[in-house]
Order: sequence, then structure tokens, then C-alpha cells
Amino acid sequence: MARPRVLYAYTHENTFTRIDRDALAAAFEVEEYRQPGAVPRVPELVRKLRRCDVVFGWFASWHTAAAMPLARLLRTPSVLVTGGFDTASVPEIGYGNQQDPWRRWRARLAIASAGHLVTNSNYLEGEIERNLGIPPERVQVVHHGVPDRFADPGEPPRRMALSVGVVHRWNLERKGHRAFVEAARELPDVEFVLAGAWKDDAIDILRERASDNVTFTGFLTDEELDRRFRDAAVYVQASWHEGFGLAVAEAMLARTVPVVTAKGALPEVVGDTGVTIDAVGAAEIAAGVSAALERGHEDRERARARVLEEFPLEARAEGVRSAVEAALA
Repeated sequence: MARPRVLYAYTHENTFTRIDRDALAAAFEVEEYRQPGAVPRVPELVRKLRRCDVVFGWFASWHTAAAMPLARLLRTPSVLVTGGFDTASVPEIGYGNQQDPWRRWRARLAIASAGHLVTNSNYLEGEIERNLGIPPERVQVVHHGVPDRFADPGEPPRRMALSVGVVHRWNLERKGHRAFVEAARELPDVEFVLAGAWKDDAIDILRERASDNVTFTGFLTDEELDRRFRDAAVYVQASWHEGFGLAVAEAMLARTVPVVTAKGALPEVVGDTGVTIDAVGAAEIAAGVSAALERGHEDRERARARVLEEFPLEARAEGVRSAVEAALA
């Protein structure tokens, strides 16, 4: 008997889209529709929808604003992973699709057209209800699963604080990059490393504020990034909003002590294994890093154990496959 065929609709390949595609490919035949820009390729999309049994889309954006309504028109079952920028509204920093009428309409069109909704944290389930009025019973929470690449503990960590994220103007405040760089001045004996590709002039803004103990790596391969995770004693995610915080979980697996804000899903990921700061400010980050550096081997192992227990890769795979099976049913 032929396996059901899944059309996998996404914009850009990254860690979590690869994880879900691989999980689906283990149980179904997978065909891809990648639309990085705003204009859908409607003939291609319709052709692929007609030969697939279900469509699985990542994020409510341009690509799924086309794919989900077309799937509904063609009576093709659909699953949409939503939650994050598409459902967020953070007026303090002007962040999220729900802040802009056109983007809000686009996201809501995709979400309203989807047959089955999946989101990545309990926090996002609540955000979807608050911002879009969709009740929790319509949304399946499937936490991210994090592949363990750090079973070998390696060398002892350096006196280093790491933060990971694309260097872009919208992340200066959203991910706390500006405050992270400014915090380095207060801890001159600590290495501060900001790892991520440079997308605009935000790197110039950050360089102007950087002290000598700050390193900007630019784009890193997966192997290079893993080395940074292993080197760091502390991982900082000083965000205003996070739908999950995959990099935090990866760092915890590598035995770093997390320093996070109490915003978004970060407390859900970190639990009681890290240091929570009250505000996205240089002084608060510096104090958090100092406190985290005092933590020892046992605390680093507790951070790792939490991710292994709460966010295993197998649970994510089972969750996305069950969502597809529910849509098909």
C-alpha cells in the first residue's frame, strides 16, 4: 500500500524545518514547495496539491496564505505550524505580524484556512488565543525536539558568554543584541560572543558599542556553531519575545548555563536550571552572566538533563506525524 504523500510548504531551510521534514519523511512520501518570496507560484502549487494527500506548512506567511486556502478549495487536508512572529504582538518594540493590518490579514488567512493547527509551546498556545481568539482546543502543542550533538562533554568551558541570532535591526531589541553587547563593558574579564549572520547595518551599530572583549562571528557552519556552544560557560537569550528558544535548548544540551528573560516561552524551556533576569538591559545581563558563571558542573549537567527529558527529538517526530494523521482522518 502506498504511503500518504505530504506537500511540505516552507520559506527558508533551517534547523527546525529540517527536523520536521525528516520526521515526516520517515512515515510519508514528502514533496516540497519552497517559496522564499512574496509571490506564490500558483500553477506549481496547484499541481503539487493535486498529487498530494495533505499539505504541511511552516508559519502563517506569504507561502501558506496561498497554500492553505488553495488546499481548502481543493479539499486537501492541511496542517499549519504557527506561532512566533506570525501570531506575536509586542507593541513595546513594534514586533509581530499582529501589529500590522496587512500582515495580520495575511497570517489570519493562512490560519483560518488550515484544517489542523500545531504550535511549539504552551506559551504560544496562549498567545494564539489572546491575539487571534482561537481557543486552545483547536491547537495542538508539540514542543520542538532538539537533536543531541553533545554527548561527549569535551573540554571545560571558557569564561565566555554566548548569544546566537541573526544580526539584524529587528533583533537589536527583540533578541536583546544591543544590551548584550553593552553588558560586555561591565565584565571586561569575560568573553562575549554574538554568533549569527550579518543582514544589514545592525552590525555597524553594535560595533560602535562594543568593547574589546566582544566578538562578532558572522555566519557559522553547524560545526563551527557547535564548537562555540561547547566553549561557552553561559548562554544569553535576552529576548522580548521567543516562541520557544531552540538555540537556548541547544546550548543547554552543550552544558551551558542559560541566562534568559521571563518573556515568551523562555521560562518554559529553561525551567529552574538557569538565571532569569528582570529586564532587557546591560546591567541586568551583566549581573545574570556573573551569577551564571558561579554555577558549577552539577548545574551545567542539570541544564542538559532538562532538555533531554523534556524536549527529545522523538517526541517532536511523533507529534508532527500525529498531526498529519489527524488531518488525514
